[in-house]
Amino acid sequence: MRFATLFCVLLLLLRFGLFVKSIIVPVDFLALQAIRKSLDDLPGSNFFDSWDFTSDPCNFAGVYCDGDKVTALNLGDPRAGSPGLSGRIDPAIGKLSALTELSIVPGRIMGSLPHTISQSKNLRFLAISRNFLSGEIPASLGELRGLKTLDLSYNQLTGSIPPSIGSLPELSNLILCHNHLNGSIPQFLSQTLTRIDLKRNNLTGIISPTSLPPSLQYLSLAWNHLTGPVNRVLLRLNQLNYLDLSLNRFTGAIPGQIFTFPITNLQLQRNFFYGVIQPANQVTIPTVDLSYNRFSGELSPLLSNVQNLFLNNNRFTGQVPVSFVDRLLASSIQTLYLQHNFLTGIQISPAADIPVSSSLCLQYNCMVLPVQTPCPVKAGLQKTRPTTQCNEWRG
Repeated sequence: MRFATLFCVLLLLLRFGLFVKSIIVPVDFLALQAIRKSLDDLPGSNFFDSWDFTSDPCNFAGVYCDGDKVTALNLGDPRAGSPGLSGRIDPAIGKLSALTELSIVPGRIMGSLPHTISQSKNLRFLAISRNFLSGEIPASLGELRGLKTLDLSYNQLTGSIPPSIGSLPELSNLILCHNHLNGSIPQFLSQTLTRIDLKRNNLTGIISPTSLPPSLQYLSLAWNHLTGPVNRVLLRLNQLNYLDLSLNRFTGAIPGQIFTFPITNLQLQRNFFYGVIQPANQVTIPTVDLSYNRFSGELSPLLSNVQNLFLNNNRFTGQVPVSFVDRLLASSIQTLYLQHNFLTGIQISPAADIPVSSSLCLQYNCMVLPVQTPCPVKAGLQKTRPTTQCNEWRG
């Protein structure tokens, strides 16, 4: 049957005079036909207008060839605001043996990701983001040993992250955010992995100190249900320039050394951390967000160099360092959120004029609030902490 089908394709090519130098192999030709039948343009899109199978498929929109084989498939119009595609991904995608790149623009692609995609052994780049993919991530993707980028973000994927994904030796970017994934974070072996984005899932469990490679520069695990300490994990990640662990249930202390990293954004909000934050060196991070945790102890003056500092909703005690006030009045600190702690005072002149460009919030602490220091509306409504709570935390 297979040979009969290939023979019919050859006859078709001969009939239309397409036996030219650039024609693709029959297997790839048939695979493209199957892919086309399973997908459609959304209203307003004309991506498939050029897919006329009486002409050379290497001239189709989004199809790139090397010799007589398809090497890259970029489905849909990549321009911003394009309507995208609808339908499902046909399992025939795996027949494209020379495929190195597969991407599909945002649209309404539904169904599961075919397991057959692992047959394209040369695949380096796989990105199907902002669609409606469902089901589990195929464990067979671990057979794509040369895969560098895997982006399945903003879909409806379920199940756990297959351990085989963590074993990919050349993986550089893993973006699975905004799905419904559960289970624990697997151990990643790639020493070239620079970006992991798993935020907005349902991941649970603890993070093993050796599960994340030191090569990471971007790590976002926000909005999950992760638990356990992270101090040993963070100590290994000395190349981070972005870290977001917000809205989890982490515990334990945060090592001061993490503040010596060249981090541009640090967000650890709404967790259950315990311990004192004591940075070892001057911090030069534009944004630090440690809000909604259970950090305790006194505030370190070293944090006063941060441009946007969110320490609200913790258990900090003691006086606000003078260096915070100095930099706030000099407009060096644009945002200073200290509300919902147990701070007992701040040295600021009643006549001090806080710059319009700066936001200060001190409400719901154990201090007499300075005059004319109202919190922005978005900072919360509580004005003062009950005296009984302040007595409990005094000293």
